[in-house]
Amino acid sequence: MYAKLVLRNAKRSVKDYLIYIVTMTICVTLFYSFLSISSSYYQPDIGSEYDFTMLSDGMKVAICAVTLVLLFLIQFVNNYMLRRKQKEFAIQSVMGMEQKTIGRLFFAETFVMGMISIGMGIFLGVFCSQFITAMLLTSYGKSYELSWTLFPDTVLLTIGFFVLSFLVVGIFNTRTIRKMKIIDMLAADRENDPELKKSRWIVIAAILFEFFTIWMAVTGIQMVWFYYDSRFALPVKVMFWGNIILPASTLFWSVLWFIRKKKFGFPEFIFGLLICSVLNVCIAASVPASINQYYLPLGAGTVNQYLLFILVDLIFFICSLIYLASSFIISWKEKSPEHRYKGANLFFFGQITSKLNTTSKTMTLICVTLVLAIFLFIAAPILTGWASGYLDIRSMYDVQIFSRYNDVYDEENLPGDDYEIVTDYLVVHGIETDYDCTFSLYLPKKEDFHNRVKYDFPVAAISLSDYNRIRKMLGYEPVALSENEFTTQWKAIATEEERNRFLAEHTSVMTDAGELTLSGQPYYEEAIGETAYNSYTDVLYVFPDSVCEKLLPVMRNRYITTSKSISYESARELEQAFSDEYPEITDTGVSYAIRLSTLQVNGTKANNFVLQASMLYGAVVLMVICLTILSLQQLLDAGKYKYRFSVLRKLGVEEQQIGKLVLKQLGVWFGLPILVAIIVSMVVIAYFIQTVSAEISAYIGSRALMLQIGMIVGILVLLLICYFISTWILFKRSISK
Repeated sequence: MYAKLVLRNAKRSVKDYLIYIVTMTICVTLFYSFLSISSSYYQPDIGSEYDFTMLSDGMKVAICAVTLVLLFLIQFVNNYMLRRKQKEFAIQSVMGMEQKTIGRLFFAETFVMGMISIGMGIFLGVFCSQFITAMLLTSYGKSYELSWTLFPDTVLLTIGFFVLSFLVVGIFNTRTIRKMKIIDMLAADRENDPELKKSRWIVIAAILFEFFTIWMAVTGIQMVWFYYDSRFALPVKVMFWGNIILPASTLFWSVLWFIRKKKFGFPEFIFGLLICSVLNVCIAASVPASINQYYLPLGAGTVNQYLLFILVDLIFFICSLIYLASSFIISWKEKSPEHRYKGANLFFFGQITSKLNTTSKTMTLICVTLVLAIFLFIAAPILTGWASGYLDIRSMYDVQIFSRYNDVYDEENLPGDDYEIVTDYLVVHGIETDYDCTFSLYLPKKEDFHNRVKYDFPVAAISLSDYNRIRKMLGYEPVALSENEFTTQWKAIATEEERNRFLAEHTSVMTDAGELTLSGQPYYEEAIGETAYNSYTDVLYVFPDSVCEKLLPVMRNRYITTSKSISYESARELEQAFSDEYPEITDTGVSYAIRLSTLQVNGTKANNFVLQASMLYGAVVLMVICLTILSLQQLLDAGKYKYRFSVLRKLGVEEQQIGKLVLKQLGVWFGLPILVAIIVSMVVIAYFIQTVSAEISAYIGSRALMLQIGMIVGILVLLLICYFISTWILFKRSISK
């Protein structure tokens, strides 16, 4: 009997469950499609040089961790359905059904709808997983072909996760229904908004902001005390003193308001803190920028502190702006009678302000979450593009062997080996080589050997013949030098300003073999790998062979390119054999390392894909959660809105005007948090891009980045339009005659 009742209610309430089914289907589709590539049955043809286990295990952990956020969405959507059906529950209770039974029937009803969503989601996930597979194979440089496959273990994992989620949420819903009063359920659709009270959350946010402001002022005083120098440039002086004056001004405003709070209301106090938060963000953001530009001796701890201050200031900016939104609208309404009494604007202002007053905390959380989602969308291609571009520089040779003398203090302990163990391994395993170059790196002056100051290591030098052999390996043209000339080789990460400044200061170089002058071709930028440079330097000298013969060799490197790619297992064996013979650091202080392109590419591509997939998946999940909440909060109050709009119709307001009112109301409701989130996201992303601009220029390229960002923005706009239009249509139907 109960089973028939559940099925009948489910069929009758399909329209009510439409949002529930759509949301759950999207969640299941995303979960299955992203997790499908971690299936043990998934065996893509990516070549013997790659190990797929690392990627599949990483994807499984990352996606399952992100998906835990979906529990919140499942709970929220279930609460929405719970409130929609309260009147029906009340009628069943009046007819004699126990509320415990009603709760179980509701759980069974939502469980049936959930299983329908799981089935539809897995079906759609099979199609969506093709896009994930295409993205995976493209990242490995492989061709892609459509293959419609259902992976049993991924299906079981998907069903198990969501069924368990439904059970947990269902238990809480059943307990909630048992505690409800019948009279409250009967009047649920006519319940007024909560009584307006002073918001406690904004008070707590303001107090926390004040504590962080005090911390910021104390940190600024410490910076001036320990690091300030009157010889600093004007922007640096502004940075030092601004990080004391502006936080102190914020505290002064708080004290002034407390003294004269009878004259200034609480909204005025929050508005003053909002302005202070904007100023604090600007001055705090100048600290990392000044450190990079002027090479200030401030440590990473100081940078992390000010990044935390920036984050806190931005969050408080969002909190205060959303909180003051209602006050701004009321102020505008009071000062503009021509707008207040035009058409049905008075009704519109009442609708918006009453809702903002009761949901400002929810809107703030949505706004912060949207900022995080947008940042994840934009940061994903930047970080993965950076890592991929850096991989091309790191893995230019199939085998790279290099040494470092950073912990060597006796010249007789400097390395001079040719690493024959690698030669023997390649011969035994039949791995043929196309190029093999063993070379030394020298110090221009022997006295620089004991210079071990971080970021002040001497620039190393390479002989012209060895440099040309490396260039030949990479397909570059050879370089020519006169007897007393030198040139320079630069990392891709070095900026043009740094290069020009260095060359202007080093038109000549003193060496143990005499003075050398800068060549007519002063620099070369073609990438030769990062292990050819000394520690903490971005430039390499190129000297004539006759000069290098008189210099002190401090590092010994070997680069090899093979005819065919080394398999993953062979690369692991060679790496282990080399590490056994040449430890990472020896008793004499020499450090050795080997890099094999196979292992570097395999690990980096796997980590890149896991990072990109988890960031995109997390961003989509957060975006869906925010837009779903914005939509359901409007549809949840459709019952009371129906009565209000019916009053407008009785007063003679036309349907066309009512449609415009609905459009404006939804526009403000969706537009306010999204617009604030976009503004804050643009600031965060612009600062982030400016911070890593050198890496973007070197490893990604501005054009490629803008294309990726444009595609992502298009997806976000499309998602927003779909949710807005769907909510608009359902809302109009809810308030229709």
